Parts: sequence; C-alpha cells; structure tokens
Amino acid sequence: MVLPLPLPLVPAPVSVVAGDGRLPLTATMRVSGPSVAADQLASAVERRSGIRLSAAEGGEAEIRLRVDPAISAAEGYALTVADDVEIVGADDAGLFYGVQTLLQLLREDDGGWGFLRAEVADQPRFGRRGVMLDVARHFFDVDEVKSFIDSTSALKFNHLHLHLSDDQGWRIHIDAWPKLTELSSATSVDGHPGGFYTKDDYREIVAHAASRHMVVIPEIDLPGHTHAIGVAYPELVEAPVISEGLAAESERLGQALPVHGRTYTGWGVGHSSVRIHEERTYEFVRDVVREIAELTPGPYIHIGGDESLGTPQDDFDLFAERATAIVIEEGKTPVAWHEMGSADGIAEGTVGQYWGMKVPRGSHAAEAAHFVERGGALIMSAADAAYLDMKYTEDYPLGLTWAAVIDVRTAYEWEPTAVLAVPDAAILGIEAPLWSETTRTLGEVEQLVFPRAAAHAEVGWSPQEAPERNWESFRVRLGAQAPLWKAEGVEFHPADEIPWSDR
Repeated sequence: MVLPLPLPLVPAPVSVVAGDGRLPLTATMRVSGPSVAADQLASAVERRSGIRLSAAEGGEAEIRLRVDPAISAAEGYALTVADDVEIVGADDAGLFYGVQTLLQLLREDDGGWGFLRAEVADQPRFGRRGVMLDVARHFFDVDEVKSFIDSTSALKFNHLHLHLSDDQGWRIHIDAWPKLTELSSATSVDGHPGGFYTKDDYREIVAHAASRHMVVIPEIDLPGHTHAIGVAYPELVEAPVISEGLAAESERLGQALPVHGRTYTGWGVGHSSVRIHEERTYEFVRDVVREIAELTPGPYIHIGGDESLGTPQDDFDLFAERATAIVIEEGKTPVAWHEMGSADGIAEGTVGQYWGMKVPRGSHAAEAAHFVERGGALIMSAADAAYLDMKYTEDYPLGLTWAAVIDVRTAYEWEPTAVLAVPDAAILGIEAPLWSETTRTLGEVEQLVFPRAAAHAEVGWSPQEAPERNWESFRVRLGAQAPLWKAEGVEFHPADEIPWSDR
C-alpha cells in the first residue's frame, strides 16, 4: 500500500487533517479581515501565483481572517480550507502564522492554482524561537536585513538577534560616542566593505520586524570581541593578547594579527578586552545601552560575554556583574552568552544563551545553569546542531567546521531540553545563529540558513509528540518548500538528502 504524502507544512502543526482535493484560487477570490494580515496575504499570493486577491466589503469573502483570543494559546491559530478559507488567530501573531500556513498550502498543478483542503489547529511549543544575523563581521544593509526577516518569520521565528559589534566593526550609531561609526564601521572581514545603521535605519528594521511579529534583540558584545571599540576610543580597550593559537590560526588563514588602535580584518577571537577597572568603561557601557534601549521596544539587550579569553577571570566576573546591572537599570532584561554564568553576581533574571555542544564540555553546563539559579532562563543554541554557519559537508564552499559539519538531518535531530540538567520550564526556546565570517552577500547567508532554519523552526515550534515530527516526514515536507522559496527569491541550498519539489 502506498501511503499518502504528508501535507507540505513546516513546521509541523499540533494537529492537521487533510481534506479532499483543492479549493481553486481564482481572480475573483476576496479576502476580509484585519488590513495588515489581509494585505500581507494578498501580496504573497500575487508574488507566487500572479493572482491578486481583492479586498471584500462588508465581510463577504472566500477567505476570512479574524482574531479570537478564545481559540488557542498565544501565537496559536485555527485554519480551515474547505469550500472557503477561515483563519482565526488567538492574537495578531497567531493570525500572521495562520497566513504563513495557508501560503504553504497554495500549490499549482495541471489544473492551475489552488489551496490544499485541510483543517489545522496549531500553537508553538516554545515562546522564544530565534535566529541571529551577524552584521559585524560582514555588514548587511537595511533592505537585506528586512529580506532576512521576511524569509525567517515565514517559518514562524519570532525573535531576531542582531550581532551589532565585534572585533571587525561597530554597526550602529551612538550619539554619545560618534567615533564608533566614524572610525570603526568602514570595513569587514578580509577588508571587505563595511557600513553601519543610523538610528533611523535601526528603527526601520525594528518596525519591519514588528510587522512580522518578530522581536529584535540587539547585541553589543562585551567585554571581549571589542577590538573595534579600541579603534575609535583606544583608551577603552586593552592591548591585544596574542596567544599561540591565535598566531597559528592567523598564519594559516593568511590574516594579519590584531594591532591596538588599528582596524582588524581577521577573524581570530579571544584577543580583545575593554579596560575593566576604568570607570570610563562603564560610562561607555551605560551610554550605549541607554541609547539602544531607547530605540528598542523589545524587552532584551544582549551584552555578549563569549570568548573573553584575554580578560582575567576575576575582571570578567566584575564586568559581568556591573554590565548586567546597567541593563537592568535601563529597563531591559540582559541576555548574555553562557560564559557570563561564571560570575556569581550577574543580575537576577539575566537570560543565558547556551552555545556549547550537545554534550557539554568543561564548565559550560554549570555556567549555563547559574542563570537559572539566579532566577533567569536559557536560550538553547547548541553549536554542533544550531549554528547555521557550519558547513553542510566538509567540502561545502561556505561556512566553517570548528563546531561540526551539520547536514540537514543533524540540524533537525536535536532536543533543546536534553542538553542541560535544568528544568524544562527554564528553557525559553531556541536560537539558530548565523556568524558571517565567510558570507559576503545575503545570497550566501541564505545558502547557509536555508534549508536548515526550517529544521530549527520545527524544533522550536512543533510538539515532540506531533504525528509528523520525525525525519522521514520532515524531509518530504521540507522538499515541498522549494517552490515558495524560489517565488520569494530565497537562495537556498538544495541539499541532496531532501526530495525537492518543483510545485
């Protein structure tokens, strides 16, 4: 017996029942409901099919969109495609996600375009489902970031972590410290062009993300990864610490070693640190956090904390305590990479981001658990599963391999609650980071992000017990995303392990 293929939905819904046949899409089909959701649906349908839905008057429509908090949990929705279409969101975000699911049901066959009939009830497993874009090592402009938001929010990601500073560049204007963008933003890794966001640019990104129900989390990486700060303000940053490992790696890659006060275009890590015992350093941190907090409606400011190998542990702990306290004072919740959990006095409620391996090494698990002990919670970004900048295969032209070689199946088959010995309730969700050492263009970013971001979307959204939550089902459903991505101009990698569809 030949079993029917699963409906082409990623991430897998909580409940889905396939109907018979399709509801034809016609040029006379109308949509009613909240104008933003209706416009987003109409525009996406037109991009894909060439058919423009019209706005209905008086509620008479073949596609009806509405919000009803009684139908589901936050971000949930119910979708029915029968002789007409109805999407009911628990809130505006749920309605948006219901629209994304309907768009995945829009298919073309020999009879033309139509929506596959189905009944879906859905809500997320984790409330926090994120992606990260590193705009420091290579810069991506406002339109590129907006495109990244569009393609990832369509997979029901709801947080965008922007890595705005690193050794290679500073990417957001700060009024109180104008030399950051005057002197430290012009270049990227390997001397490629840089750039920065004005405050209006950043507001535009935040507003666009909000229109896709995505919260922006800005990151200023401290106290390490701070060489670029020292290019603009040398008095704030210590001289680089040149380890044997950094020297050997720089020689292997043909990259110059960092020099205090000069632009650095390599990608070595662990050599930089702000001056921990200078009060001016904390004036800097407070000014930067305050100005970014004023621009950021979301609750979080990420202050880094990773790979501060050039900072003595006692100094690192002191900085972690003071910096997390500053974020709290400015009305935001601090987020930090798991190493900051080494500091006994990190601010209560600080959220940790775990980027260690699926099997923790050294002190990583204890550092991460300390955030929970201090009343915080954790975001899971296990590097050997969730890092989108790792290569698909050893010979793939983009990406790195220091954490792992991560094919699509590896990206799919990991469990965020099984990595650390903390209560499941302490896991806010997941984040899949894209570090940009090897990606100069948005297209190169997309090749590393897609299709693996779809795997992480399902890890973050779908219940473990969902009937379709398994690799064999996922690879078929993932292959069915190809027509959508092509219609939206997403340059995904056609991994051999996936049966890609052309309709």
